[in-house]
Amino acid sequence: MSDYAAFLDGKRQGGADSGFAPTYMPEFLFDFQKALVDWAVRKGRCAIFADCGVGKTPMQLVWAENVVRNSGRVLILAPLAVSAQTIREAQKFGINAGISRDGQSTHDITVTNYQRLHYFRPEDFRGVVCDESSILKSFDGATRNAITVFMRKVPYRLLCTATAAPNDYIELGTSSEALGYLGHMDMLNRFFKNDQNTSDTRGKWLQHGGARPKWRFKGHAEFPFWKWVCSWARACRRPSDLGFDDRRFVLPSLVEREHMVEARTLPEGMLFALPAIGLKEQREERRRTIQERCERTAELVTGTGKPALVWCHMNAEGDLLERLIPEAVQVAGKDADEAKEERLLGFADGKIRVLVTKPKIGAWGMNFQHCSHVTFFPSHSFEQYYQGVRRCWRFGQKSDVVVDIVTTEGDRGVLTNLQRKAGQADRMFSHLVDEMGNALAIDRAADGDKKEAVPQWL
Repeated sequence: MSDYAAFLDGKRQGGADSGFAPTYMPEFLFDFQKALVDWAVRKGRCAIFADCGVGKTPMQLVWAENVVRNSGRVLILAPLAVSAQTIREAQKFGINAGISRDGQSTHDITVTNYQRLHYFRPEDFRGVVCDESSILKSFDGATRNAITVFMRKVPYRLLCTATAAPNDYIELGTSSEALGYLGHMDMLNRFFKNDQNTSDTRGKWLQHGGARPKWRFKGHAEFPFWKWVCSWARACRRPSDLGFDDRRFVLPSLVEREHMVEARTLPEGMLFALPAIGLKEQREERRRTIQERCERTAELVTGTGKPALVWCHMNAEGDLLERLIPEAVQVAGKDADEAKEERLLGFADGKIRVLVTKPKIGAWGMNFQHCSHVTFFPSHSFEQYYQGVRRCWRFGQKSDVVVDIVTTEGDRGVLTNLQRKAGQADRMFSHLVDEMGNALAIDRAADGDKKEAVPQWL
C-alpha cells in the first residue's frame, strides 16, 4: 500500500522548491508578509496573488534583497510610473535599488518598465520580478512571449499581482508557464475537459452562470488542480486568509452610484432609446453620447475641492473631460513616457487635483489612497474596472470611496454585464482562497502540523 501511495505521489504535478532559506527578514514587514516572503524565497519560482494594498511592493523588494545576498542582481519589471514608486519604497526601507531605462545599472536591484525589457540581458541577473503581472495580457503576443522567454533564463522568479485574473483563471496557466511549471495548454489538458472540442482558450471558463463554458473540470480534477496551484502560488485578500489578524487591514466602505444620463439624440431610425445590442451598436452609442456623459462627469467632479480620478476609454472623452473640468490634467496615450510618469506621480503626490486617463494607461500598480472619488464609464472589461477602483479603494485608504458610474440607457447592457462579472469575480477569488486553504491544511496535516484537517464541504 505504501508503494502505491508513493507511486500516486510521484504522478502528482507540483512545483518543486528551487530556492533557499532567507537571510534577510526586516521588521517593517507585517507577520503575514513575512510568512509570504519566507515561502517565496524558499520556493524560488512562485507567484503571490495579494490584493491591493496588502504590501506587494515591500514583499517583492525583500524577496529581491534575499536573492541579491544569496546569488546576484535582480531585475524588477513594472508598469509605467510604478517604477519610480517602487524606488521610493526601496529608499524608505534602505534597500539598494535604482531605475534604468537603457539596460545599464550599477544597483543590486534594477527597476524598469516592461516596455524597456529589450535593453536588458537575462544572463546579467539571478532573479526577476514581474510586478502587476496580470498586465501582461494587455501587451501584444510578441511582448508577452519576450517576457516569458527572458524569465525562463533566470533561476529565481516572482510574479506579483492583485489577482491572477479577476473573472477567469486561464491566466493561472500563463503564470505557471512563465515560472517554468506547466504551460497553459498543458494545464487545461491535464485538469479540464473541452466541451466544444476546440483549442480556443479565450472564452471564459469555470463560470458560475452565464453561457456554458468551453472548459470545465474533469470529474476527478478539481481538488488536484487547487493542490497544484498552491504548489507554486499563494493568494491573499487579507491577512486572515493566511491565518493572521485583520485588525490593521480593514477597508472603508465602497459606495457605487449609477448615473443614467439621457441622450439628446436617438439612434438612427429609433423612436426611443433601447439598450444597444452587440459591440457595433455599443460603440456607436458611446460615440453619440460623449457630450452628455462627459458633462455629467464634470458636474460630479467640479467644485468639490477634493481629489478625483476620472477614467475614460476614448481619446475624444479624455480631451473633452480635460476641457470641461477645471484643474483636470490628462494622461493620454500620445504623451511621452516621461510626461505620463510625471503626471501620474503628480496626482499621487497631490500636486494635481483631477486626473483624467484610460485604465490601460494608469490602472495598474499606482497608489492613490489620498483620493476617494472615482468616476467610470462602464465597459465590458471587469479587470479594468476592478483595477481602476482599487487604485483608491485599497488598504491605507482613510475615507469611504465613492465610485460614480456614468452611463446611458442604450449602454445598460454593458453595465449589466459588468455587474455580472463583478459578482462572478468575487465568487471565483473566494473559491481560489478557500480551496487553496483547504489544500494547504491537508498538506500541513500530512506533515503532522495538525491532527485533523478536512475540506470545508465535509
